[in-house]
Amino acid sequence: MPKMKTNSGAKKRFALTGTGKIKRKHAFKSHILTKKTKKAKRNLTHTGLVATVDVRSVKLMLGMK
Repeated sequence: MPKMKTNSGAKKRFALTGTGKIKRKHAFKSHILTKKTKKAKRNLTHTGLVATVDVRSVKLMLGMK
């Protein structure tokens, strides 16, 4: 059997925490920022965790079981 390949986009976007949870960044923080309020941009700065329903699919993309 060939080795399982990691999804290149996923490995750039997600990171594992020490307890095994998956960190992610918020969307809508890259461009068209002039129409967004300071408060909205500030709240998008913080990292979040991947929702529990999506953890399995993200782990598969990262080459984990």
